[in-house]
Amino acid sequence: MVEQFSRSLSLRLLAIFLVMGVLFATGSVLAVRWVYSTDQLQELVSGHLSLHVEYVRQDIGNPPRIDRALAITRKVPVDIRIEGPGIDWASDPRFPPLADLRFGGSEVFGSEAGRWLRGVEGVTFATLAKHSFLKIDQGPYAIIVSSPRIAEVVVERLLTPVVLACGFILVLLTYLAVRWLFMPIDAIRRGAEQIGQGNFEYRISAVRGDQLGDLANDINRMASDVRQMLDAKRQLLLGISHELRSPLSRMKLALELADDPSLTEGMRGDVEEMSRIIATLLEAERLNTRHAVLQLSEVGVRTLIDQLIDNYFAGNRRQIRITGPGDLRVRVDEARCMLMLKNLISNALRFTGPGDGTVSIDFGVHEDGWQIAVSDQGPGIPPQQAPLIGEPFYRGDPSRTRDTGGSGLGLYLARLIATAHGGTLELDHSYRQGARFVVRLPASTRA
Repeated sequence: MVEQFSRSLSLRLLAIFLVMGVLFATGSVLAVRWVYSTDQLQELVSGHLSLHVEYVRQDIGNPPRIDRALAITRKVPVDIRIEGPGIDWASDPRFPPLADLRFGGSEVFGSEAGRWLRGVEGVTFATLAKHSFLKIDQGPYAIIVSSPRIAEVVVERLLTPVVLACGFILVLLTYLAVRWLFMPIDAIRRGAEQIGQGNFEYRISAVRGDQLGDLANDINRMASDVRQMLDAKRQLLLGISHELRSPLSRMKLALELADDPSLTEGMRGDVEEMSRIIATLLEAERLNTRHAVLQLSEVGVRTLIDQLIDNYFAGNRRQIRITGPGDLRVRVDEARCMLMLKNLISNALRFTGPGDGTVSIDFGVHEDGWQIAVSDQGPGIPPQQAPLIGEPFYRGDPSRTRDTGGSGLGLYLARLIATAHGGTLELDHSYRQGARFVVRLPASTRA
């Protein structure tokens, strides 16, 4: 919930609206109370209320005159009851007797300081059956005024629930409005995700004619521009590949036609090495982007490894040990995964001589994905060189030749292939019997 709130713009805006609403309501109540508590307003209201009480006293008189009280009830929507020596009269027979009413002071009205009925004595208040009663002492008589009339049914309007309900409705409407305002963000996010994965044909549909709509159009234009740039880059790679491989092919043909094998053998090896370097560089350049296009298919890991060994390491099969479940199937780019494993196994065999031990290939399920590890029993990798492993053209021994080491591109290309599948290629630092490289691929590549 906290993470959803921290990431949702609509929820955060709603929270801001709520906080501002609470602050506004609190400030308004405090301001009204402050205004009502001023001496000038209290004196003004107190003067008018006291004047009305005195008018009632003088109009009804002492002793009270029933005809004057009846005249007041006809002009004002109130009922009056008069009790005292020799008189017990009410404008409505249902008017409760004085004994049933509990009169006392009032939090708002009264003669005390700070109340709104100052300067008038002999006035008390009571409530019964949702009616308000005002008792005015007139000598030995009591004049009770009921508001509203006794016959009227008082409909109680609960202010707090109404205010809360209105506030909830306003909050709900505000949330829906904010959700509608930010609704295009989901479509823009999905579009950006598709484009980020290399689907440059995807276009964000027209959302609205506002700034979010402009943003969607800008992302669509950006996708088109990036696609054009990548197409141009791809054409450049094809051109470079053609231009570099053509003279190498002519050199191979010339070497085949040469008469002196002792002279051409070394040159032939150099040409083959140059061809492999060019092919590796081109493949690395294709993979060195998050937009690399993979030809995914479902394959069995054990079948893939056996096929690789049969094709490239048949003479070393006795030196290679394979461990893993035979039924593990994954969804990967078969050709590139085979190239990745070929580079890892080649490195392991290079540093593990025929009599120095075995090369182990272990694979299986790992957490929510799967992994494959290639281990050798060679001299291992010094700790100071470990961070540089996998960098292009890096060699632990700079003096190595084609017979003692490669070009430094094998692990680099293997790491790019693992990254293109959404995984990692890491050196296991806890392995002490040589070098162990572990490839971990996510669950999305499991079949």
